[in-house]
Amino acid sequence: MKIAILSLDATLYSTRRLKDAGDKRGHQMRVINYMCCYLNITADKPMVMYQGKPLDDFDAIIPRIGASQTFYGTAIVRQFELMGVKSAIPNQGISRSRDKLRSLQILSGEGIGLPVTGFAYLTEDIDHLIEMVGGAPLVIKLLEGTQGIGVVLAETHQAAKSVIEAFRGLQANILVQEFIKEAGGMDIRCLVIDSKVVASIKRQGAEGEFRSNLHRGGTAEKIQLTSQERITAIRAAKAMGLPIAGVDMVRSHRGPLVLEVNSSPGLEGIEKATGVDVAGKIIEFLEKSAANDKKGTPRSGAVRDRIKY
Repeated sequence: MKIAILSLDATLYSTRRLKDAGDKRGHQMRVINYMCCYLNITADKPMVMYQGKPLDDFDAIIPRIGASQTFYGTAIVRQFELMGVKSAIPNQGISRSRDKLRSLQILSGEGIGLPVTGFAYLTEDIDHLIEMVGGAPLVIKLLEGTQGIGVVLAETHQAAKSVIEAFRGLQANILVQEFIKEAGGMDIRCLVIDSKVVASIKRQGAEGEFRSNLHRGGTAEKIQLTSQERITAIRAAKAMGLPIAGVDMVRSHRGPLVLEVNSSPGLEGIEKATGVDVAGKIIEFLEKSAANDKKGTPRSGAVRDRIKY
């Protein structure tokens, strides 16, 4: 197969691992900076262009779309899908996962465990909003934040009011969320591929830090999941329409609670902590998926009909 990895930087760990894994399995791998692509949008032959040439000979793509480039990146993925190119991660799943509010609503609709979460526009009912999620301490999250950036722990009612008022004064969209004290600054990252959890780690926040993100100084080690945690991770990925996903959850007194579903999970932390060849499993999934698609290859019009926007 000829496979394009859509990534801003060919030197990133995850991008390198995917390329190496594909090379080892005999595929023609190429890293494409998707922000340098442009689109020829036409009814007859939609095309993705790159450096003046059409990218019309790929069998599949692996999107590694950065959070700040979601709008443009998903447009590129969608165009490849219109061309009949297999995407390891559908554009709709990426879009859903990047909208924290939408993703929580989708998960809630599927009955998947979540921390109690509030969302509001006006600040007149801040006191009730705080009470609704269980009072202080509580977590305040920017909808557009990533890697723990824009996540604040407000330890008192007054601190929560001040932070909410400050964010809303800047017209920032925020979520107000229950603080799961019993998690102790630890969360679980599950890597789901094709409705199976292939690797899982627990991430512990640094001393004095409630955020467990590795980018914030957290540590990672392999963890054994309970059957309920495994089922929750698989259900969350499926609900988001993501065949490949990183599902973050915490352990609580009422069972596993999903914090986020990531459509471009980093591979470095989980591969090094578990020893699992996650990149290789992604390539294997793409091979299997592409083979299944070939059994009933649709015409380009049929491909366009089945794409969700």
